[in-house]
Amino acid sequence: MAIGSAIERGSLIQVFDERGRTLFSKARGSGPKDGLLGFTGSTVTARYGSIIYTYDERGMTIYSKAA
Repeated sequence: MAIGSAIERGSLIQVFDERGRTLFSKARGSGPKDGLLGFTGSTVTARYGSIIYTYDERGMTIYSKAA
């Protein structure tokens, strides 16, 4: 299932498919730079502190790197 959109809503990052169904949710983080950085049809990228994470369409971490 491909990623259709990703948004920050309150303290969550919510990821949806093309039909608007929720694929997964992640905590947004509490730092001033934390949160959603962007998304593609197959990945979502978010920052938590000094680490940037990339997730697949199931919410599994596929990559992480120091910011």
